[in-house]
Amino acid sequence: MSRAEKEVALLELPEPSSPEPGQILVAVEAAGVGPWDELVIDASWDVGLRPPAALGVEGAGKVLAVGAGVTGFAVGDRVLAHEAPLPGGSGFWAERVLINAEHAAACPPGLDPAHAAALPVNGLTALQALEKLDLSRGQRLLITNGGGGTGALAIQLAAANGIEVTTTASATATERLVGLGAMEVVDYHDPNWPTKVRGGFDAALIIAAGTADTALPLVRDGGQLCSLTSDAPPEERSITSWDLYIEPNAAQLVQLAEQAAAGTLKLAPEPLPLSEGPDAFTQVVAGRAGGKKIVLIPA
Repeated sequence: MSRAEKEVALLELPEPSSPEPGQILVAVEAAGVGPWDELVIDASWDVGLRPPAALGVEGAGKVLAVGAGVTGFAVGDRVLAHEAPLPGGSGFWAERVLINAEHAAACPPGLDPAHAAALPVNGLTALQALEKLDLSRGQRLLITNGGGGTGALAIQLAAANGIEVTTTASATATERLVGLGAMEVVDYHDPNWPTKVRGGFDAALIIAAGTADTALPLVRDGGQLCSLTSDAPPEERSITSWDLYIEPNAAQLVQLAEQAAAGTLKLAPEPLPLSEGPDAFTQVVAGRAGGKKIVLIPA
């Protein structure tokens, strides 16, 4: 391995400490990359990193060691998790990571590491947003940026519950998103896209930054707006408007993993070597992943 690759592979980092009570040490098989990793770097999202440290708040791997009091997992078990804050002060973009056992989910046999690592943050975010919106069959939901990792999962989860989804996305994503369950896809490149959809939505899920103010007039009086981009507008017309921030949740992750393993929840991971981490990060933060979910695979 070249010197540059050694640095990217974080070989200079110390080994994580042994698991304390309630913790497990995991040999990382795949780690997810997302735009939120930029928030971790500039400390807008404090996940307890203690530099020098690895990034990454989601991944999948095998249990190497268990701390006292851990009964749900044994050495050799495969798990996936979203973890924040990180108890070991370092994340999943490494060969090993220390996490809280209560935040880990058993990885079903039919789910490979790349797909497992692609699921936690996007899946939990989509599920937690939809559970709080609590829409009923036949109600209408507007999602901005349905083509990304969170949006594509939100479309599938909503459609499976009989919710009628309209989403903004690139025109090239239309066929894929209709295949995932969207009833209507509008091209966000068109500045007049709000006039191309029928308003009166029961709720809006904001995943594209800067679209909350545009979406609000399309929500009916008394509806709801949930922003994942920390820009929920002031409430008006009795519309409930709020920002949502993801929380680790093992039970929800088990549910999502089982759906993914069964093929009822489709993922599009793009595995890359851990040595390509910096390039992957740049690509994801710039929004150039093209609907693919990049996951890093340690050597």
